[in-house]
Amino acid sequence: MSPTKVIFDTDPGIDDAMALLFLKSSPALELLGITTVLGNASIDTTTRNALFLRQHFDIVAPVARGAAVPLNGVIDPVPDMVHGANGLGDIPLPEINHSALHGLEASRFIVETVRANPGEVTIIAVGRMTNLALALRLDPEFAPLAKSVVIMGGAFGFNGHSGNVTPVAEANIHGDPLAADEVFAGNWKVTVIGLDVTQEALMSNAYLAQLRDGAGADGQLIWDMTRLYAKFYHDITGVDGVYGHDSLAVAYVIDPALFTTRSGPIRVVTEGLAIGQTIQQPDSRQFRPGPWSDLPSHNICIACDTPAILDLYMNTIVDAA
Repeated sequence: MSPTKVIFDTDPGIDDAMALLFLKSSPALELLGITTVLGNASIDTTTRNALFLRQHFDIVAPVARGAAVPLNGVIDPVPDMVHGANGLGDIPLPEINHSALHGLEASRFIVETVRANPGEVTIIAVGRMTNLALALRLDPEFAPLAKSVVIMGGAFGFNGHSGNVTPVAEANIHGDPLAADEVFAGNWKVTVIGLDVTQEALMSNAYLAQLRDGAGADGQLIWDMTRLYAKFYHDITGVDGVYGHDSLAVAYVIDPALFTTRSGPIRVVTEGLAIGQTIQQPDSRQFRPGPWSDLPSHNICIACDTPAILDLYMNTIVDAA
């Protein structure tokens, strides 16, 4: 079977870097391009980080710079305490070769790449969905040509997980709720990998040490980046390690059988006290006409096989090292 063609839409970010290594290492996936968006750091920083990771991981695909501002124009403070001032755990970074920066802006790159490969490209979006929404605005007719869209974002209350920025909102959705609402209204096949499952997948410090020892320079980089990340999680939640977050979106594309899903249209609260909350109307129930009516059904992940996902991540990267 031919590998699945992938665009990786990202805001690196430590967990983004972990997911990119997973994606690059998997023989089941073919990376066509990396598109950047603001989020874990400014667009200048996330684009620099993407170029650095491309260079360090020996990736051939280009990087396309994306949105610097969310659709609603509200720029949240950069989460330095989570990802560090440089977005990658404050590890030392070398001078970056910018020759791999693509000439197209990210939204245009997404549209043209999907149109050039109709029915073949999966977009894995692990940051704010600003680039995807801009792509829809640019060319609404391209959406059905995507094979699928798999996003890391949102929280629907399963397994006790409802939000990490506010009690109801996850960071990627909260950072651009208008973009997320537009993407969920799009005519394409979307699967949401939210906190409902990502916070079930803890990568312990012992697990990360095993990855460090088995995956050469790439494993060492992941270890170094996650030291600040793990300290944040320990200080905030008391856990020993970091959550898999973005890597679970990659795992879903490799093996969706590792996840349990529920289908139904999704809306995002775009203003007020609950801004950024993701709400699905399940297809299994009937409701009177309302804000979810006439919208496409999408899948949300409500459970996952955590041990199998962690084994897949470890084995894929170590085997490729």
